Amino acid sequence: MQVTVSPSAACGTMTAPPSKSYAHRALICAALSGGVSTVRSVAPSQDLLATMDCLRALGAGIDCRNGIAEVTGLDPKTIPDGAALSCRASGSTLRFLVPVALLSDKSIRFTGVVRLMERPLSVYRDICALQGLPFHLRPRQLDIRGPLVPGRFEIPGDVSSQFVSGLLFALPLLPGSSTIEITPPVESRPYIEMTLAMLSSFGVDAVFSGNSIHVPGGQHYIPQEIMIEGDWSNAAFFLALNVLGDHVSVSGLLPDSLQGDKVCQEFFAALQKGAPSIDLSSCPDLGPMCMALAGALHGAVFTGIRRLRMKESDRCAAMAEELAKFGVMSEISENKMTIHPAALRPPAEPLWSHDDHRIAMALAVLATRTGGVIDGAEAVEKSLPDYYTRLQKLGIEVTVS
Repeated sequence: MQVTVSPSAACGTMTAPPSKSYAHRALICAALSGGVSTVRSVAPSQDLLATMDCLRALGAGIDCRNGIAEVTGLDPKTIPDGAALSCRASGSTLRFLVPVALLSDKSIRFTGVVRLMERPLSVYRDICALQGLPFHLRPRQLDIRGPLVPGRFEIPGDVSSQFVSGLLFALPLLPGSSTIEITPPVESRPYIEMTLAMLSSFGVDAVFSGNSIHVPGGQHYIPQEIMIEGDWSNAAFFLALNVLGDHVSVSGLLPDSLQGDKVCQEFFAALQKGAPSIDLSSCPDLGPMCMALAGALHGAVFTGIRRLRMKESDRCAAMAEELAKFGVMSEISENKMTIHPAALRPPAEPLWSHDDHRIAMALAVLATRTGGVIDGAEAVEKSLPDYYTRLQKLGIEVTVS
């Protein structure tokens, strides 16, 4: 799909989309509960549809209509042998559900796009090797079989918090207690806190102290009714329009949310002033938008970028390539990216999403200043399918073809 964005200004109020991160967690906790739960305000992005499909394949019942999901819990003991779980392009789905699948002694196959299986999975590979469990990774599939046993799990803190969250979903259901030791630096800590908060909502306890999480075994998830809060990660792309001089108000965001990406307000203010350096290690999803704003404003130096290079795309290389089309030059080292100040110019060739929803969203915001055509614009369906419609409602001239 190709999208054309014409130079235009945004003005108006919109309601924040529901948090995709919280919805993943709520659906999984509901599916592990021994009864029926209700999860309200679920937006059917491709990532969440993948999670729902995979939970159904494991034995959960999920009926999602008009943003309300009725979830009937699964029994790990009755997961069907040979269950096939299609994760599409969702890293959250894959990493959250591998430990859940390992609760069973049945053979489980995960499938997904090639890029998904190229993203780091070594944490689970090493755990399976230590416990003598099969773990066979191929370009488009992963075959595993449990059962996982309780114990001590050492997780590097600079790869992805999703491995910690995945274990947190499964370990409470094991017969014995476990400890997760996270080797510093612990990046994306807010996402771990979000998982712990959702576990608590479903009656499951775990204690996070220092860099260790103690998880008592023999616990049970209790069915709940949950309302998903607004999504700071996706709202950031609309708030960024204000940094460029527009007037957009986003309602439905909790100022005291555990979501780490609420820091977007601080980052955007710093970029307006000409920030000397911004650390993205705990909020890689903000990277593309911050980089786009740096290109439009005063430039910036971004540190803690290592994990951005292992997302749906290499987000640093992707943004450097696309910013160059606007006349903005960048330099990238292992864990730092420098974006030099420049006068934005209209891109003379089509922009490309790199099949990454965050790249597509950021480029659309930048194109509101200069105009531009974005190829692969359908990438936004991964997290916010109505993104371009929302821009149009704010007054941005967007043509979809």
